[in-house]
Amino acid sequence: MATLQEITDRMKGAVGADSGLGKTLKFNLKGDGFIYIDGGTVTNDDSPADLTMTISAADLEAMGAGKLDAMTAVMTGKLQLSDMGVAMGLQSKMQTLFAKMA
Repeated sequence: MATLQEITDRMKGAVGADSGLGKTLKFNLKGDGFIYIDGGTVTNDDSPADLTMTISAADLEAMGAGKLDAMTAVMTGKLQLSDMGVAMGLQSKMQTLFAKMA
């Protein structure tokens, strides 16, 4: 399993100059830290976000590699979303972001 810094670095590479999300996004890695995305900025801050996705680091890596579908992760409890409406609105943009992480 990758470290928080390795996952953060991959996320920074995927985000580039601008995530294209138009919203702030936070990954709560269940005790392993946080990844916060605001435009082109990626940090490990635990800041308020438009959408918080709570997921283990291993499951986040699996999603990034295309081995775990987001809907399956939600249905099986591996992924919790703070706002389903925001998540649905960002779905295609997040898929693009995850594809860049692979």
